[in-house]
Amino acid sequence: MSMLSLVGVGPGDPELLTRKAERVLREAEVIAAPVTAPGEQSQALGIIRDLLDHHRQQMLPLLFPMRADRAALAPHWREACRLVAERVRAGKRVAFVALGDPLFYATSLYLLEGMRREYPEVPLEVIPGVSSLFAAAAAGTFPLAEGAQQLLVLPATAGETAIGAALERSDTLVLLKVKPAFDAVMKLVEGRDDLALLFAERVGMPGQVILTDRAAIAAHSPDYLSLLVIRRTGSAASKDSRRERGT
Repeated sequence: MSMLSLVGVGPGDPELLTRKAERVLREAEVIAAPVTAPGEQSQALGIIRDLLDHHRQQMLPLLFPMRADRAALAPHWREACRLVAERVRAGKRVAFVALGDPLFYATSLYLLEGMRREYPEVPLEVIPGVSSLFAAAAAGTFPLAEGAQQLLVLPATAGETAIGAALERSDTLVLLKVKPAFDAVMKLVEGRDDLALLFAERVGMPGQVILTDRAAIAAHSPDYLSLLVIRRTGSAASKDSRRERGT
């Protein structure tokens, strides 16, 4: 059946692919993958390369430059949607591969938004994938939340003020792509014995780094593909007390 499938391929380890994702990827006639520059190799495509039939399946790189200016990015998003719609209308099943999960801070969200707006007639489905957040927690055997505890996720680009406020109102704070704010965050947690830290870099990929020692984390120079989890370790009573105070 011709349609667009947004497929989460996980953070890097091919064994974290779901059985459904593998089936859809094998069945698709077109494999679309995001790249940030012409001729670049797609990280998402690299994860699934061994599953594909390069004689039968067409590889379709879609350009999604890494810029903050949405107006400048809009023409690239429209072109990506046009190329995908063209193939689905021709009777092809197109699978767009996304790192992690397609609906969680993923490039595929821009494709989804554009397809719904410009080509609402194109059938579309989403195949969930394992997020780097959960793969990192598993690799570090680091519990994220239990019971009534609150977990908050922020991109590190939210800024030091927002991160500091989030740190005080959550039991567990996850900072994605932490590199730009790394030094500032480490200053925020300095001397805080009530906090446990998990640093993860390139989870499931070559060069994976998993650190829980505070000194080792502080001494590390993070990669772009990195995250930091900060969890309160105080007693349940102290947490209840903080909530009663509205902090």
